Amino acid sequence: MAFGVALMLPIAAQALAPDPAGVAGTPSAVQRVATWVLASKDNQRRPFIIVDKANARVFVFDAAGALEGAAAALLGMGRGDKARPGNSMAQLGPDERITPAGRFLANLDHDTHGQVILLIDYEHSIAMHAVVKGTVAERRAERLASATAADNRISFGCINVPLPFFRDVVRDAFAHTDGYVYILPESGTPDLLIGAPVAPR
Repeated sequence: MAFGVALMLPIAAQALAPDPAGVAGTPSAVQRVATWVLASKDNQRRPFIIVDKANARVFVFDAAGALEGAAAALLGMGRGDKARPGNSMAQLGPDERITPAGRFLANLDHDTHGQVILLIDYEHSIAMHAVVKGTVAERRAERLASATAADNRISFGCINVPLPFFRDVVRDAFAHTDGYVYILPESGTPDLLIGAPVAPR
């Protein structure tokens, strides 16, 4: 289900790119990828999500590129952009609990407990779902509500978001279709993801 980190697709000229609605004020990397998605029509008229790992935030767009909502997220404990080994979760060390960067075709599904999730990467068991309670020591809800992204690395690799956001934004956007999830790399620029030329400094 993963499409890999590098898309290696040409980007349309910025002058010809549609203007994603509602992205003013979002991180420049998110704006750049959203603009590229619409200019290249990479989302194939499907809804899409951009996960900004550096700032631990999730941005949901409809098929036309309008921003439907944004929220804080919990991410994998490990730093890095490559998918973790194919071990069971119980065997993963803290540094292996990574949320991989890349472009993924995602759809709504159910976990082993019957809860609705957005399945992102079947091979590596990566999904987006409402924040789980976890252990007392993990303080997941507290981390999610904090003003900083510094404490948002706690999961095994899945992307945890607030329940109302998952229910009212993510589920609504993907209710009748699949769509794309673009997880931005935390090492390097988003151009590594979208295959675009490096922007001049």
